[in-house]
Amino acid sequence: QVQLMESGGAMVQPGASLRLSCAPSGIFVRFATMGWYRQAPGKQRELVATITSGESPKYGDFVKGRFTISRNNAKNEVYLQMNSLEPEDTAVYYCNLNPPLSPYWGQGTQVTVSS
Repeated sequence: QVQLMESGGAMVQPGASLRLSCAPSGIFVRFATMGWYRQAPGKQRELVATITSGESPKYGDFVKGRFTISRNNAKNEVYLQMNSLEPEDTAVYYCNLNPPLSPYWGQGTQVTVSS
């Protein structure tokens, strides 16, 4: 059974940094294309970043070099380092495969950027 657990969200001020973590069970991140997604209030869920073996990570246009996706194969975890956070980054952040599979959506982790 696949379960995806996200953590690391918090309420921070603009310009701050956060690192989100995703610890999937039932998926080996080294063999999978993993993605971070986010959903802001009243908006559709959008792709933030993806990582897969043999390719450079990909990012949404809105990232503008501020975020970095990475993984630790030994720990079977995927991370999203977010720097220079803006109020527009406020959302619930999720990890999933890319493309995502509906049954795999977890609870997500809330990121709130506010002064």
